Amino acid sequence: AKGVGLPVVYVGSKTGRDGIHGATMASAEFDEKSDEKRPTVQVGDPFTEKLLIEACLELMATDSIIAIQDMGAAGLTSSTSEMADKGNVGIDLNLDAVPQREPNMTAYEMMLSESQERMLVILKPGREDEAATIFKKWGLDFAVIGITTDTGRMVVTHNGKVEADLPVPVLANSAPMYERPWFPPIVPKQVLPEWVKAPDSTLGILGTLKTLMASPALCSRRWIWQQYDHMVMGDTIGRPGGDAGVVRVHGTKKGIAATCDVTPRYVAADPEMGTKQAVVETYRNLIAVGADPIAITDNMNFANPERPEIMGQFVASVRGMGEACRVLDYPVVSGNVSLYNETNGVGIPPTPAIGGVGLVPDVSKIAHIGLRREGDLLIVIGREQGWLGQSLYQQMAMDKLEGAPPPVDLADEMKAGRLIRALIREAKVSAVHDCADGGLLVTVAEMALAGGADSNGTAGGSGLGVELFPYEGKLPAHAAWFGEDQGRYVVAVSPELAEETLERARLLALPARIVGRVGGDALSLKGETVLKLADLRAAHEGWMEKFMGG
Repeated sequence: AKGVGLPVVYVGSKTGRDGIHGATMASAEFDEKSDEKRPTVQVGDPFTEKLLIEACLELMATDSIIAIQDMGAAGLTSSTSEMADKGNVGIDLNLDAVPQREPNMTAYEMMLSESQERMLVILKPGREDEAATIFKKWGLDFAVIGITTDTGRMVVTHNGKVEADLPVPVLANSAPMYERPWFPPIVPKQVLPEWVKAPDSTLGILGTLKTLMASPALCSRRWIWQQYDHMVMGDTIGRPGGDAGVVRVHGTKKGIAATCDVTPRYVAADPEMGTKQAVVETYRNLIAVGADPIAITDNMNFANPERPEIMGQFVASVRGMGEACRVLDYPVVSGNVSLYNETNGVGIPPTPAIGGVGLVPDVSKIAHIGLRREGDLLIVIGREQGWLGQSLYQQMAMDKLEGAPPPVDLADEMKAGRLIRALIREAKVSAVHDCADGGLLVTVAEMALAGGADSNGTAGGSGLGVELFPYEGKLPAHAAWFGEDQGRYVVAVSPELAEETLERARLLALPARIVGRVGGDALSLKGETVLKLADLRAAHEGWMEKFMGG
């Protein structure tokens, strides 16, 4: 807000009593009385948000804006003080002019409300009418609520009374900096594959797969996403159900790929390695659609950092994220932190959710997870150790989660990522999916269920089955099929390209092997009862709908 005598303008929705103390609630624990905190939750309106975006873009096309900022945490208090501080000015506010949707709001409530869809704008003098016309056209409120001053103070007036008069730097820069005590997390030892029992003989490998695919961790989320319009303007290229969503940059051949991931059970066992895994999982998701990974945003959800063991989780998590981002050239460009996530002293698992974004140079050259061609061979690329520590299979088979999470090899991640992306852009693979929760067989099953979709889809087709080739390596069979080893992808290639694909992996010192042949309407494995895709789909897609009450 550089300059004195400039109009301070409020635009967007009216101010209500929702969101008051939202920012401080984010630093408080929950208990039996937490229902009393519900007014601290903001009420969002996506349609009004869209109107506000369009109005702001139209205003930005003029040269009337000096500064603009959204009203986020602490609402008017933070937006006004931050803008004034950055411009080395003061601000006088008259709250009588603030658009209000509830009667008799106090100055305290208006200054701390976090009502959504609001922006604060500093305009050039004399441009108020021009700006007002734009916002009124979009059906939004527009009000001049103050003026910048040379006092360096925030002065708030309401009903003719000065309600606040504070130095701006105190509001903007005087938050305390803590050096919390912490100690390193105790990382468990590796669980060897043979320590985790094999599937019950009545279930077998394919029966175990069906059980896993119908579990809360792996069930289809179709029940949720089918309720929303994910095809706005027809630019959605990679639809729900794939590794990453892909949206065309309108009017170009480029696309933006986006994904979000974290495995809290890994982070709880080893915060540094688990967070590293969350970063590389988003990296793989972007690679799997043919994108160049560009950057991440982090969402750091932890319990009470005043407890040394929790602060230790946070420290280790940041270290793991930093190492992965530096090696992969995949920087953190934004994010947020949510601490004190506890109820009656019981904290949530450490959950550093990672959002990744990438660029697709040409959306005609992206990959989908759905199998497309009968006769294709499925090849898994990446190291196989049969890692069952902290795995979903271990949780199902033994009703516990023990041992260290699977390790991440960042050098292998980069090599495998470059190979997969090259294969996609050379049109030498018909389907791609990275291996994640549940391991190799879950990856193949997801590709089979997504098979048969149209050329733009990633799910919802009739499905294409797979004849699985028996595992003949040194690992226990259940460890090979369900181990959650990192850095792996499954690709579908024509038989003519199989040897070339295997050789390209070997040249990079990456193990690779053929795991099955595409065809039919079931998953089959020698010595096992055939698993029809229709039965697998019913189990996979039925859990969420049943849980949500139909």
